[in-house]
Amino acid sequence: MKKKSTPSATRLFFARNLKATRERLGLSQEALAEIAELHRTYVGSVERGERNISIDNIECLAKALGVSPASLLEESA
Repeated sequence: MKKKSTPSATRLFFARNLKATRERLGLSQEALAEIAELHRTYVGSVERGERNISIDNIECLAKALGVSPASLLEESA
């Protein structure tokens, strides 16, 4: 069994920024997932920092939220 690694600081910034932006817009995880054409459980695991998300999915989520992908990767958004 592969040992789980500690998420990187960048992954945790992204997770925190994604959740904060989603909540600021009043969207549920389910609504965001639908707009971004991703699965709700995937969005939840990204928000918890459990996923090493691809650039393509970062772009999908950013577009769904109406923000730049870079803004979701900043230390504080």
